[in-house]
Amino acid sequence: MSEATIRRFYAAFARLDGEAMQACYAADARFDDEAFSLHGAAEVGGMWRMLCNATRGNPAALAHWRLELGDITPNGAHWEAHYLFGPRGRPVHNRIDARFEFDDQGLIMRHHDRFDFAAWARQALGAPGWLLGRTAWLRRQVRAQAAASLRRFLRPS
Repeated sequence: MSEATIRRFYAAFARLDGEAMQACYAADARFDDEAFSLHGAAEVGGMWRMLCNATRGNPAALAHWRLELGDITPNGAHWEAHYLFGPRGRPVHNRIDARFEFDDQGLIMRHHDRFDFAAWARQALGAPGWLLGRTAWLRRQVRAQAAASLRRFLRPS
């Protein structure tokens, strides 16, 4: 059941369907990666909807978007994302290892994505990423900006 959830999750991500991704999470799920630490399906799903909407809403980003799903295990997956980042549309090829924990219904309870932050920062941020990609300061700045973006996205209109 867990591998089926993983496949369903990444199939939804490949087609940029944030709502279907959110449906893969339990109500009190947790998500962590280099940019986000989130709790609850609404917050986690909000992140995925925000990212999917940003790509779908930009023709250049949509043309560049590609997700490659690699090895899947009962509790994890390797995946790679090709996308454009930020207002300058910098091309990023991010390699991610995901770990999952599931509830009795096969919904995701814990999701942790790991990737090389310094490699990501070089691609996504250009010169600042090259210079500061290994610093805790830049990690904090990225996390703060990601959290602010998600708060704006989730704020009722």
